[in-house]
Amino acid sequence: MRWLRFAVLVVVAAILQTTFVDMIWVLDASIKPDLLLILLVFFAVRCDPTDAVITSFVLGFAADLASPTTGFMGPRILSFGVFGTLLNNLHNVIAIQRLPYQGAAIFVMGIVTAVASHLLSYLRAEPMAFSIARQCFLQPALSGVIGPFLFLPVNWWMHMNGARRRRRKH
Repeated sequence: MRWLRFAVLVVVAAILQTTFVDMIWVLDASIKPDLLLILLVFFAVRCDPTDAVITSFVLGFAADLASPTTGFMGPRILSFGVFGTLLNNLHNVIAIQRLPYQGAAIFVMGIVTAVASHLLSYLRAEPMAFSIARQCFLQPALSGVIGPFLFLPVNWWMHMNGARRRRRKH
């Protein structure tokens, strides 16, 4: 795993999530894609188990920092970490290679992480405002449509399937 490239990618995605993605919306200004969720599925599907756990928790940390609705740390770290690890384990059984399957994986992960984040936020004394239609369906659906097309540039940047070393013929 190229950790410096990963760190740059996460910082850029978190900055884009809080600034540029606000300009990309469908039907309503509050419905926009979740870039960090897309990265979560990308790394959970393409990394080995140890790297997938680390990247899932780091992306959850970045999602908590980039999310103005929660107001505190924790829900997204835990939900991204746990479900990213589960997706990595599931990917060892079921291959998620085609675009429709990747989109479906992003959609399902968006739903379960949003529900888990919301339930974890109820542990606090002050529950946050929550729109079930927006956070549990529309945002994951938009992310699922856009996400598989972002896998190619992220794959290029991370060199996940880059040129393999050639063996020398003697």
